[in-house]
Amino acid sequence: MATHAVLSSGTKMWRSLACAKSELRLDLTLACGQSFRWRETAEGHWTGVMGGRVWTLAQTHDTLWYHVYKNQDRQGEGRDRKKRPGVSLHMENKPQKRFKGALKKEEEELVAVTVGQDTDEEEEMLRDYLQLNVKLGDLYKEWGAADPHFRHIADIFTGVRMLRQDPTECLFSFICTSNNHISRIQGMVERLCQALGAPLCQLDQTSYYNFPSLSALADNSVEARLRDLGFGYRARFLQQSAKQILDTHGLQWLQDLRSAPYLQARDALRTLPGVGTKVADCVCLMSLDKAEAVPIDTHVWQIAKRDYNYASGNGQKSITDKLHRDIGDFFRKLWGPYAGWAHSVLFCADLKKFQKLKEMPHVKQPQKEESGEEEIRVACNTKMKIKTEEPETVKSIKTKKAKMCI
Repeated sequence: MATHAVLSSGTKMWRSLACAKSELRLDLTLACGQSFRWRETAEGHWTGVMGGRVWTLAQTHDTLWYHVYKNQDRQGEGRDRKKRPGVSLHMENKPQKRFKGALKKEEEELVAVTVGQDTDEEEEMLRDYLQLNVKLGDLYKEWGAADPHFRHIADIFTGVRMLRQDPTECLFSFICTSNNHISRIQGMVERLCQALGAPLCQLDQTSYYNFPSLSALADNSVEARLRDLGFGYRARFLQQSAKQILDTHGLQWLQDLRSAPYLQARDALRTLPGVGTKVADCVCLMSLDKAEAVPIDTHVWQIAKRDYNYASGNGQKSITDKLHRDIGDFFRKLWGPYAGWAHSVLFCADLKKFQKLKEMPHVKQPQKEESGEEEIRVACNTKMKIKTEEPETVKSIKTKKAKMCI
């Protein structure tokens, strides 16, 4: 059975991009509530679905590593799968033997699948998804110069980058966020994909599915199916929004909103069932290229009052459209055209799951070794060296025995 890739097995089956942690931190960016499809499948290794492919991402101090798995189709009623052509590198290895003090990996067979033009396509997909054309370090400097509180937070929460998600996935994922929390939303989105999405591959007993199409979501049977899966009232919003888009606007409507002005795109989204101002702003910011969109909920309202002495609306119990607009305008004036990106750094820094980072001493990133090896901390708690070599597209590659800690 195919397994999740890990860097400790060697880098020949991976591809890489130059990317400093000041420009991207996977642990913060992928777990802060932007996307709900990424899981940490090994320490420092994040696996998820993007662009109809299954990816594992990892990073060292100045390098982003990525592995793309070969998609497979289910055949008949059994578990046999038909391989689809042309999707990156696939690793099959023998079971790992764990010992109390160390993990010894026996010699493995690493099988490489010829990929052709997909290699360049996947790199471009990843660059686009992570918006690596945006120089995050420069933005942090601008925000820090204008905002002392942000400057303090930025010393700890570096590399929080906005993803550029597929608009359909982003919209229907955020319809699930009403009166909900991140871990429960993740479960809902996974059940949605399992029920209505196409199967992609299976790794270590975990099956991965593509996000459902608009047509699948709009089917008349969807509401009942999703209610059975625990979606409650959101089931109706999901089905009705998909149907309204197809009946009134067409398949390309969400993509076309990327070229519309921010307020026009937000107001258009608000015509959909289950989409209020906050959800519309999330979709604008995270999938429609509206960097100035600042999603406001009670959490962000509390940040504004606590950390910025924002007094407007103090007598109110809920966020009105006017208060939403006023708080958004306050942050847009403070942070400029990428205010939505800056807002996400503060939102991330306020999440309960990341509070321990504020208690940790600031540690400089390790320097790259001159020997052609690089220190990494992604597979165990102590340092480990891996041989960084250029990927090879071959039928089988024998790897050296490696030792790593558990």
